[in-house]
Amino acid sequence: MQKIYAGITAVGGYVPEYRLTNAELETMVDTNDEWIRTRTGISERRILKEEGKGSSDLAVPAVLELCKKRGISPADIECMICATVTPDMVFPATANIICEKIGATNAFGFDIMAACSGFLYAVTTATAFIESGRYKNVVVVGVDKMSSIIDYSDRTTCIIFGDGAGAIMLEQVEEGLGVKDSILKSDGSGCKFLHMKAGGSVKPSTVETVLAKEHFVYQEGQSVFKFAVKGMADVSYELMERNNLTADDIAWLVPHQANLRIIDATANRMGLPKEKVMINIQKYGNTTAATLPLCLWEWEKQLKKGDNIILAAFGGGFTWGATWVKWAYNS
Repeated sequence: MQKIYAGITAVGGYVPEYRLTNAELETMVDTNDEWIRTRTGISERRILKEEGKGSSDLAVPAVLELCKKRGISPADIECMICATVTPDMVFPATANIICEKIGATNAFGFDIMAACSGFLYAVTTATAFIESGRYKNVVVVGVDKMSSIIDYSDRTTCIIFGDGAGAIMLEQVEEGLGVKDSILKSDGSGCKFLHMKAGGSVKPSTVETVLAKEHFVYQEGQSVFKFAVKGMADVSYELMERNNLTADDIAWLVPHQANLRIIDATANRMGLPKEKVMINIQKYGNTTAATLPLCLWEWEKQLKKGDNIILAAFGGGFTWGATWVKWAYNS
């Protein structure tokens, strides 16, 4: 029996219109454009400013664009997996809210929370659904409204994050195309370096936790940076080695857009020149679970059927991983 592969057959993306520039951040915290750019590579980030709007509102246009490109109705979607750390609500799942908003009445859905690696975790999960033969298509959404959990008086975090959404459709494909292999890892000891202190079952929300600003991202930047450089670079190289891939075999590296120096370190470990690396961190900052699909969305027209692509990410938790995809279509 021929093995079933799960291939990416369409991509959609969305970023809000509002641009929060480094110049504007200079008026908010003690920082400056040069400092931000030299340490992160970020010049601006997009922010969802409208009242009452959440992650699902970022995801809806991305999924609708994907459906339009694929020529299907939302009602044709069988399953939706949403990777996010900024759900609309603690429950129900943001995936379910997205489905209701777009009319995906025949899909079941759920969320995955693995921080910046969430999209890769979701892709690997969706791939298993497709490879089993049980489902013909699965939509994977990576979305985060990071502005909702950022303290804009904390210069260590407010310069990094932005809002955005990306979505892909996975379907059964032939010719040996599609998702070929993944290596996913996690280490809970990293929790102390990157987390949100309150709002969970250990420390529920109170007036005191709100006043203490414990519902914002807490990050020890230097520790996270060291782990991320090693983790993302090593797992990407490990994936190549396991599949006998050389730098010449790889058409594109799709790295998580957390920090330009982490991206460079990963590319160097893999032996890849900058021309093979997707970088849009300067425009969007770190959109957490959305960075990888937003890269695929922006570079879609340059991707060719059969291209070997490595997607790599590192996130809070710690979580990290890499996925090898053989691109399934020409735009």
